[in-house]
Amino acid sequence: MIAEMNDQQIDDLLTEAIVGRIGCAAGGETYVVPVTYAYDGESLYGHSADGKKVRLMRQNPAVCFEVDQFDDLSHWRSVIAWGQFEELSGAEAEAAMERLVARLRPLMAQASTRPDHGIVPGSVPAGSVQRISGRESSAERPKPHAPTTGQAGHAPQSAVLYRIRLTSKTGRYEKP
Repeated sequence: MIAEMNDQQIDDLLTEAIVGRIGCAAGGETYVVPVTYAYDGESLYGHSADGKKVRLMRQNPAVCFEVDQFDDLSHWRSVIAWGQFEELSGAEAEAAMERLVARLRPLMAQASTRPDHGIVPGSVPAGSVQRISGRESSAERPKPHAPTTGQAGHAPQSAVLYRIRLTSKTGRYEKP
């Protein structure tokens, strides 16, 4: 039986999940991409390279976000939320990065095999984010929006910290 989730169930799934999908559209182009995120009960926080997703959200800040948990065809939960993209800078960007690191660090048993994600266990002590990088793990971390040294064959990119202020949410689940 498919049923509507209540507000608490919706917030629980948004809090528990690690990966969601942002849907954005601008200039006749639609784009959906998975992202890791942190949720504070009102907004989602994310970290990204300054690429296609960010470009589209800057052009049209109205976005959609989806997260789900799938156990099997008769046991699943799904939330869809709508909100407004906001690019963060300064203290807000630092606070967002601290929130993301706190949320994602427990899931990292070792340094990533893809060093371009910008978060390395132990590289950012809790509560002391001073600089960040969106593309390359290194001891030297630039401030938000400062160019980083790109990986071999890739142009340097800057890190973008963002918030999606949720304006509405809905959820459904199925259990026999």
